[in-house]
Amino acid sequence: MAKDEHLGKEKRQYLRLDTVFPVQFRLVALDGTSLLSDWLQGFTNNLSKGGICLCVNNLPSELAQLLKERKVKLSLEIDLPITRKPIVALAAPAWIKDALEGTPKCYVGLSYEKIDAAQNNKLMRYARGKKLLVPVGLGIIIFLGLILVLNNLINMKLIEGNKLLVQRLVNVIQEADVARQKIKDVSKERGDLEKKIQALSSRIQALSSRIQEVEGEKKRLGSKTSLELGEQSKKIKELSSLIQQLSQEKNNLKEQLASVQLKENAVSKELVQINEKKATLTRANLDKMYKWVQQHQSPRTGLVMSFEGDSDISGWAFVYDQALVAQAYTYFYDFERLHKILDFFNHKAKKRNGLFFNAYYVNDGEPAEYIVHSGPNIWLGIAASQYTQRTKDRRYLNLAEDIAQGIINLQKQDREGGLRGGPDVEWYATEHNLDAYAFFNMLHKLTGKQKYIEARDKILAWLVKHTYDKMDIPVKRGKGDSTIATDTYAWSIAALGPQELENLGMNPDRIMEFAEQTCTADVFYARPDGRKVKVKGFDFAPQSHLARGGVVSSEWTAQMVISFKIMAEFYLKKGETAKSRSYQLKADEYLASLGNMIISSPSPSGQGESCLPYATQDSVDTGHGWFTPKGKSTGSLSGTTYTIFAYYNYNPLEFKD
Repeated sequence: MAKDEHLGKEKRQYLRLDTVFPVQFRLVALDGTSLLSDWLQGFTNNLSKGGICLCVNNLPSELAQLLKERKVKLSLEIDLPITRKPIVALAAPAWIKDALEGTPKCYVGLSYEKIDAAQNNKLMRYARGKKLLVPVGLGIIIFLGLILVLNNLINMKLIEGNKLLVQRLVNVIQEADVARQKIKDVSKERGDLEKKIQALSSRIQALSSRIQEVEGEKKRLGSKTSLELGEQSKKIKELSSLIQQLSQEKNNLKEQLASVQLKENAVSKELVQINEKKATLTRANLDKMYKWVQQHQSPRTGLVMSFEGDSDISGWAFVYDQALVAQAYTYFYDFERLHKILDFFNHKAKKRNGLFFNAYYVNDGEPAEYIVHSGPNIWLGIAASQYTQRTKDRRYLNLAEDIAQGIINLQKQDREGGLRGGPDVEWYATEHNLDAYAFFNMLHKLTGKQKYIEARDKILAWLVKHTYDKMDIPVKRGKGDSTIATDTYAWSIAALGPQELENLGMNPDRIMEFAEQTCTADVFYARPDGRKVKVKGFDFAPQSHLARGGVVSSEWTAQMVISFKIMAEFYLKKGETAKSRSYQLKADEYLASLGNMIISSPSPSGQGESCLPYATQDSVDTGHGWFTPKGKSTGSLSGTTYTIFAYYNYNPLEFKD
């Protein structure tokens, strides 16, 4: 319907707002004294400060006629959601029209005659806000969507960048391996040439001596026959010719040697440049590895997930792993994160007989494994002790001492002073007793209490009797158990130290040699991208004893790296620089090889940050009663954290001065 067909000309000068409110109305006489209808229902179609447009369904024709003739007024009650009482108004009809022909709906334009100004302002503010709500809400949704898309793009770029960083490190390690092999080949070639030159020099010297002998014989002949003199002269000539020939050959070899030396220098220079690049990339990846550890800490419990990628133990936090991470946080002065871990064990974690269970769920802190072993508890006590020593903050010393008391109570159950694997087991593990030795030693230094020295010395006596008592196997796995476990070799050096081992009549060099000769593995590791790289490291046990063949453990290799570095420092202090250098080179070699195992985090939360798998093969027997985690790219908290320790030469079983 055209505008000029409305009953009356639209007088309102205010902006109309499309909005909907329920409105009750009834028709009253022009003088406002008598009611002409009962309450009727309508809805606002639009409104302004001066009036309102009502949409009315099924308006009786006689009432519609009164409105058209403008012989009535309307008493309004407008229901606004933000007010308890309706807004009351009196309005006069301005126009009326049908919505569509054949429909019972019509629109009525009204001009206010009476309305409270404050209520009218409230009505307009609400209408404007409601009108803006849709575009503003839509804008917010679009804005948040754009942020989400941008964030995803940034994350994708970050993940790709992190993966590229890992790949660059692996490539550089491979380049370094190739360069080192070149140097070995060139060095061998140089050595062979030097031997040949030396051999020629010896022959030339011998021939020269022979010429002198012949000349002496010639002089002694004096006036003998010319035939004899001629034979001597001929012999001298032949020898001189041979010397000349050998000298030429020697000169040729010297030229080759000079060329080889230039080649060796060039390759050595190339290796230096590669190593500089590798050092930069290694440091960058170590930073990424530390971020990977941080990203998997629960803000709710403070626990850090132990394995990323194995669905069977997804969300588990093994206590041993938490102890390692707590020490990493202490080392990097990341105390806020450290407090979250130790506060959980100090105040929230469930335990039995004063000792903690082996594992808890990351999300809610409930026990994930209702088994209590000595080792994880001792390591947690070590973590609390390391924090106390480094910061002089004694808030967690009670946690360490409570654990120590539980361990001492268990120790008292053995007449020899040894430590069983836990309250509910009968076996004795060398590793747990080595851990306890280090732990009691730390607590004595922190508290000065004699009971810790006594407990430590009992442990040491037990170790001497049951661990270091077999000549052909330097370190046994436990009491009555001659199985070889690599970590007992590494931790013998790390917990007792080379000097204490010598004091006990043990040979620390023999311990390291035996571990290297018996437990090393040189294997190909299939990286997640399908590329195979060679990794040289340490197996959990001698590979000859297991059908699976060789497997490199990232954690146990890192433990051995730390022990090599301890041996290097030990001999450096004794002034035996060559021996020290030999151990340091071994540490560097194995640590560099671990770089080939660095992978990018497989989970969205990990954002492609660097980490290490537990071993070069998944789901294989370690030889010690458990299997490596499932998954070709399962990130290991212990393997990653211990590799960080190895790089920074941090021994968790000893206080650093």
